Amino acid sequence: MPAISRREFLKNAATHAAAAGFLCAGALELRANPLGLPIGCQTWPVRAMIAKDFPGTIKQLAAAGFQTIELCSPVGYADSGFAGLAKYKGAELGRILGDAGVTCVSSHFGIKELRENQEGRIAWAKDVGLTQMIVPSLDGPGKPTTDDVKRAADEYNKMGEQSAKAGIQQALHNEDFELSMIDGKRTYDLLLDSLDPKLVKFQFQVSTISRGYDAAEYFTKYPGRFISMHVQGWSAEAKKVMPVGQDTLDWKKIFTAAKTGGIKNYFVEMNLEMMKASVPYLHDLQV
Repeated sequence: MPAISRREFLKNAATHAAAAGFLCAGALELRANPLGLPIGCQTWPVRAMIAKDFPGTIKQLAAAGFQTIELCSPVGYADSGFAGLAKYKGAELGRILGDAGVTCVSSHFGIKELRENQEGRIAWAKDVGLTQMIVPSLDGPGKPTTDDVKRAADEYNKMGEQSAKAGIQQALHNEDFELSMIDGKRTYDLLLDSLDPKLVKFQFQVSTISRGYDAAEYFTKYPGRFISMHVQGWSAEAKKVMPVGQDTLDWKKIFTAAKTGGIKNYFVEMNLEMMKASVPYLHDLQV
């Protein structure tokens, strides 16, 4: 099928929302989660809600059964609805999250904001209580050379070293640049070979199955290289995003391989109704 970027993928998913009930957070705490990890939610899909009412949005996510969230930086994602987070001090953000009954150890940061002021962004992350800083893409050219990959990897290794000194793990998501090809080889694989395993971990976007990137295969092939994943259901027959458990992916296989990959947390990332509809399945899934 044609190549689908992450944002195109999520935009298309919004037209296929499936109505489904959800369990309350209190009841969910009594049941097992895969890998024994809290069910997480990436806040990108609810960015418009966050721009209007951050505390209220977090309460809605908690009520839907999400126990941990992943933020997006108020600097790198200022134009996407997260600028308002800058008005909160770290302790205030912590109180809002704690009052809603959720935790937060991870956030996305644009590579540009780290280039311009990594020290300041690390300070914000520490203030909030984050332990993971995720970059969506190293922002290389659409048709890179091996030298482009080397330069990007060298730069991010240095960023990873600075974050490690502050007790924070840098990690790389897989967006457009990472999904490109060089002489028949995947840029993503070249980056896995070039980035320091201690300084840089990876966050896998499960929806890249649409372009042949299989989560279980990568977790097994590169043990210990991953720290988290973004979870989307995918129907091979319909060629579209669906709620987790209503799709065709083998989630038991994916989560079993995630143990090998080193996954420490995961975040569902679809439109809100699909995210809610995924919660019951994830709570029942045992690996």
